[in-house]
Amino acid sequence: MARGDDNQEPHPVDRHVGRRVQEQRLSQGFSQTALGKAVGVSFQQMQKYEKGQNRISASKLFEIADFLNVGIPYFFEGYGRQPGLAEETQAGFDHEHPATRQSLEIARLAPQLPLRKQKLILEMMREMLEAGGAE
Repeated sequence: MARGDDNQEPHPVDRHVGRRVQEQRLSQGFSQTALGKAVGVSFQQMQKYEKGQNRISASKLFEIADFLNVGIPYFFEGYGRQPGLAEETQAGFDHEHPATRQSLEIARLAPQLPLRKQKLILEMMREMLEAGGAE
């Protein structure tokens, strides 16, 4: 559903759920058009869902989860967790920088590298950003 006030920012939960939809869609190689068609909405509507501009109804979230073969809880993982006995605090999603196929692949491949090489790549990425490489 659209917000009543056009200047109102998307709710953090809507942004988080939309980001998780986007990440799962990209990791499985689907376009917004393909996912939208599978659940009966336009690619423009998928864009709005993924940005959190429009809320995803429970029934539509069920259809998206079914198509992407994930459980409903997947879309809420990592949001608003209160650390418990065996849980550490997690950094929240950075919603200002949307996931891309490349960033998801980096995240998928990095754990396969030895820790030393992971640190080297992280250091290189930080240096690139400091040198104005965020183009």
